[in-house]
Amino acid sequence: MQQKSAARYRISLKPITNKPKFMTEAHLQIFTWPLLFLTRQHQLMFISCTLLFAIGGCTTLGPDFETPEVPAETNWQTDDTSLSAGPGEKAEWWKQFNDPVLDSLIQLAYQQNLPLQVAGLRIVEERARLGIAVGSRYPQQQQLSGSAAAVGLSKNSPNFFPFADDSFNDYQVGFDAAWEIDFWGRFSRGIEAAEAGLSATVANYDNALVSLTAEVARVYVTIRTLEERLALARANVALQQESLRIARVRYDNGATTELDVQQATSNLAGTQALIPVLLKSLRQANHGLSILLGMPPADLSGILNGVGAIPVAPSEVTVGIPADLLRRRPDVRQAERVAASQSALIGVARADLFPSFSLTGFIGFQASNTGNSSAGDMLDRDSLIYSAGPSFRWNILNYGRLKNNVRIQDARLQQDLVNYRNTVLIAYQEVEDAMVAFAQSQNQSDFLAVSAQAAGRAVEIANIQYREGSADFQRVIDSERFLVAQQDQWTSSKGDIALNLIAMYKALGGGWEIRDGKDFISDANRDAMEQRTNWGDLLQPADETR
Repeated sequence: MQQKSAARYRISLKPITNKPKFMTEAHLQIFTWPLLFLTRQHQLMFISCTLLFAIGGCTTLGPDFETPEVPAETNWQTDDTSLSAGPGEKAEWWKQFNDPVLDSLIQLAYQQNLPLQVAGLRIVEERARLGIAVGSRYPQQQQLSGSAAAVGLSKNSPNFFPFADDSFNDYQVGFDAAWEIDFWGRFSRGIEAAEAGLSATVANYDNALVSLTAEVARVYVTIRTLEERLALARANVALQQESLRIARVRYDNGATTELDVQQATSNLAGTQALIPVLLKSLRQANHGLSILLGMPPADLSGILNGVGAIPVAPSEVTVGIPADLLRRRPDVRQAERVAASQSALIGVARADLFPSFSLTGFIGFQASNTGNSSAGDMLDRDSLIYSAGPSFRWNILNYGRLKNNVRIQDARLQQDLVNYRNTVLIAYQEVEDAMVAFAQSQNQSDFLAVSAQAAGRAVEIANIQYREGSADFQRVIDSERFLVAQQDQWTSSKGDIALNLIAMYKALGGGWEIRDGKDFISDANRDAMEQRTNWGDLLQPADETR
């Protein structure tokens, strides 16, 4: 695939629209029932003010977010024939290795991995944050209050009337409400920021899932590669033990000197020393896989079905086109949604520069046991007290604090926009690097296969010549050492092919699609949370769009 001129395009992600319902009919009844106790004149004033403020929120401050344009290549730079740009299977890319054990490991990790569960629980947290933001649109204060107090007045207080009761009980009950109108779009921008934050958290979960599937596959390939390297090391130990036996026989018969025996012993011990290193790495890889599966370090031989072969990459791999990358990679989507959330916060900050308008009201009953009244008169019409009306508040003389807060939010937005572009560039780099590594590791493995086969044949010839006395033992030692090195490199290169293919699929953003149609939290976590707290429907599966 040859490099072509860059193209520019824009992707847009729809915000979350499944908001919790907070303003129910019951809420409206609670907020409007005090009207029954007001006079008609006061009722009209109350309703007029409410309508005035309800239609007042027609101005939304702050910028409307647009996804920044980034340069996009129309084709990848590699010209390797094993890589094609057509559509391919990336959702469950690991199945291209045709390894049932790997398939089961990834499914098990998806169900049990603990960091992934944490990422899913953060989505639930963001759902609740969105609920708080949505609730801010409606009357922010709705309180029923009541009090009973024994009051004693000082007879020596100023302006005390001698005929006034200096000791009485006071009773009061009422309903208090306050509604700050979203006149400048402060709360609308807050909801917009919360929606984008929820989308970013979903993308973060997807990114964690991409990393998890790739890491499970990487560790699995590492285990299989170490198993094969260990088997070859043990085979070479057996070969060199035979060479040592022959050297001793020839030395005992006087055909050679002790030098051959010592050289054979040194060569054997050096190869034997590889085995503990490989065993250590193998055990550590098993421990790492256990943690990925949400298990304590344990022997995974039962799950791995014993020793297996290194997964073999398919002969041809489809990588799609660069334009698909921005739609698939969760970290790119996350960076875009983080910027969108920050963009909305500029509007929230700008709203502080302008006056806020509120509608407040209180209605209740008050009675005391002074004069001709008593506590039994609490619900009489004459005991009615109320206050209602509009108010405004404007922060002035703030010494530039509010303007500087707007500047802070704007600077953060610009940082997020630059970070988005950088995330896109890094995504391109990771794909290109992985494709180059995959292609070149195949070439390297082909050469090492030839080298390892030739080294094996050289050992056979050297041993024959040594037995016949036509070659010294140094040639046997050199050929055996070279065989150990080439076989080990060849085996490692076969693992590198699979590892580089895994890295390429990770760079392409594949793997997160397996969560489609499934919830972000496990049944165990849901049950534990529901036992502690009333979560309503926030723990139920939801259709968070991507």
